[in-house]
Amino acid sequence: MADLFSDAWMKSYMEEWNKEQDLADALAKINFSSNIAYGFKDEDSAKGILVIENGKVTSAGAYNGEEVNWDLRATAESWQKWLDKGLGMASLGAAYVSGKLKFKTGDYSAMIKEPRMAGPFVKSFTVMGRVS
Repeated sequence: MADLFSDAWMKSYMEEWNKEQDLADALAKINFSSNIAYGFKDEDSAKGILVIENGKVTSAGAYNGEEVNWDLRATAESWQKWLDKGLGMASLGAAYVSGKLKFKTGDYSAMIKEPRMAGPFVKSFTVMGRVS
């Protein structure tokens, strides 16, 4: 497997994202467009980025200072756990409250209160686990 959030890993994640109807199609219905960065809590900069337009990822790769709407951070151990086991709504809330999942940029409260966004967000962790 490519290194987590590397250019190659993010491109594989893009393929998996776009194949998943419960993610891409669900977000297309609400015209969701966003730049989402991923990285590690102890680092200044994100590692990878997805550019989403109307639910579909249109580009993905290594993060190079792009403006983002969401910047998600966790330890390598937490990311690996979520890749292996997924993340449900209850565990998402626990990860956020305990500080295991940080939103360096983005509004967790607004997202979680919107079911049309919260469900696909949780699904994105399952899709991450399919990246090889």
